[in-house]
Amino acid sequence: MIVVDASVALAWCLADEADEYAEGILERVTREGAVAPGHWPVEVANGLRSAERRGRLRADELPRLGKLLNDLGVEIVPVALTTALGALETARDHDLSAYDAVYLDLALFRGLPLATIDGSLAAACRGAGVAVAT
Repeated sequence: MIVVDASVALAWCLADEADEYAEGILERVTREGAVAPGHWPVEVANGLRSAERRGRLRADELPRLGKLLNDLGVEIVPVALTTALGALETARDHDLSAYDAVYLDLALFRGLPLATIDGSLAAACRGAGVAVAT
């Protein structure tokens, strides 16, 4: 099992972001499963909406993409306010947004590698001793 962030999920959905790394992570998630914090679905939906507004994605593609994401069965872990506020220390320590710090904290807490395309989050993982999923 691995922690997945929104950047990886969006690469699965957007043809212009597809690459070998994202495809390999998709295969791994299919085999092993994945977990993501509670804000992941909204972050992914926002990315899809942004892509639609920019003409990178058509609205009629959303049902297929929604099915792809749903069928993966990513475990969504609720994020309590205390958890989000606790992530601020991680955010400060690694110069991350609170959103990204929650992914890193989840990976630390579960002892799992984190899959991301975000260079800053990957660097923070390495700095915190969290494996970047391959």
